[in-house]
Amino acid sequence: MPTEATPRAQLRFPPHNTQNHLENPVNSTTPQPSTRLALAAHFAVSALALAAALVLVGCASPGPAHTPLAQTTPSAVGLNAAATDTVAPSQWWTTLGDVQLNTLIDQALQGSPSLAVSRARLEQAVALSQVREAANGPQATLGVDATRQRYTANGLVPAPVAGNTYNSGTVQASLSWSPDFFGQHAAELQAALGQARAAQADAAAAANTLAAQVGRSYVALARLVAQRDVAVRALEQRQEQSKLTQERTAAGLDSQVELTQAQGAVPDARTQIEALDEQITLGRRQLAVLTGQAPDALPQLTPRLAALQPTAVPEVLGADLLGRRPDVVAARWRVEAATQGVNSARSEFYPNINIGAFIGLNSLGLDRLFNGSSRQMGVTPALRLPIFDGGRLRAQLGGRAAELDMAIAQYNGAVLDAVKEAGDAVASIQSLTRQQALQDEAVASAEKAYRFAQERYRAGLGNYLVVLSTESQVLAQRRLAVDLRARQLDTRLVLMKALGGGWTDDTAVLHTAAAQ
Repeated sequence: MPTEATPRAQLRFPPHNTQNHLENPVNSTTPQPSTRLALAAHFAVSALALAAALVLVGCASPGPAHTPLAQTTPSAVGLNAAATDTVAPSQWWTTLGDVQLNTLIDQALQGSPSLAVSRARLEQAVALSQVREAANGPQATLGVDATRQRYTANGLVPAPVAGNTYNSGTVQASLSWSPDFFGQHAAELQAALGQARAAQADAAAAANTLAAQVGRSYVALARLVAQRDVAVRALEQRQEQSKLTQERTAAGLDSQVELTQAQGAVPDARTQIEALDEQITLGRRQLAVLTGQAPDALPQLTPRLAALQPTAVPEVLGADLLGRRPDVVAARWRVEAATQGVNSARSEFYPNINIGAFIGLNSLGLDRLFNGSSRQMGVTPALRLPIFDGGRLRAQLGGRAAELDMAIAQYNGAVLDAVKEAGDAVASIQSLTRQQALQDEAVASAEKAYRFAQERYRAGLGNYLVVLSTESQVLAQRRLAVDLRARQLDTRLVLMKALGGGWTDDTAVLHTAAAQ
């Protein structure tokens, strides 16, 4: 027996169509014995062909079963069996305590074009699954046709029709159904549902990513505003230092070198402020676009780092992390869809059965269309079997198996990325906490030296240049403190996204984009 997958041979049982009898009264008489014999022979041959085909179908083999790649387990990537001790709430950004940020993220989730794209993809995937589900049931159609035709006088049509023009009409209802004996339809439906559920998780992942982007952009803008405040004070300090140096030079206490250095520091400070103003403008424009608004919609937005409260940090990353990450869940559903795709391709090696039936009216001459004698009906069962196709079905099965391996590999990659992203954020937050303690000590020391310099100056034991010099150290430490606090907040936002943004896996029940 051949081992290659075989194409489909079709075996039909033709219906008993009365059209010719209606159109030609000569042929409407009772069939003669020779006709009955021919019909019996026809059905006998058909039965033998069906039996032979059922034997041949055993030759259509899909080959050895494919062993898919192994899926990564939580323990293999270092996740704790216990649940994550800190779970982000569904609207995690509200824990930062900034009403202005809450409003911006709500606007983004409602009006962002990028989010509209993911929702449209979800609608498309859900519609495709509904199409697949509808195709599995019986299909019914109703057709109405009318034709005016002149029949050739030199053809097969006999007189009196030949050489004359007649009207003909048909009113017919048809029903077809393909029973799913070998699970092909069920596999195709489950594959479509898997893709739809993956699209639903993708939409949630897009919303989670967008909320994190808005939050991080907001923190970055708050950092720039805080840095500008420090830069303004630095400019004032350099202006005071330049004025004092000018007075000392006039008194012969400093040279032109010191004066030139002091005066050159003033435009440098102004340049820093101008650069910060540029970045602040660009940050506002970015936030406006992220929230679905015109780029110039937020000209006065001035967030403050002090208004943002740090979020809680988990000490344990549990296996439940994988179920809270919408991107990981989407990858998992794509594995399920690919698995069903393999099942569907394997079912192609088995017989495909279709049952059809029709009933209606047909006549040559519209005046007789609705006569009882114009009725026609029939049943059209069909069986298709693979016999020979040059290896097409086996190659198709191999392609689906490769798609499954690819989906599993992508799932494993998504799991590793999720664990790394969350673990990196936790490690960074722990390090930043230690850095913050050291930075607090440095700021305290600089401010203490500044107070001592002020006290010495007021007591007449030191000059004002020393005061300005120590204040410069304080400003430098404040700049570092601003950067450090902004990094702490930004890393916490990254962690909230890495923890799934408070999402709960509800993909077992499909929702349209309108319900997201």
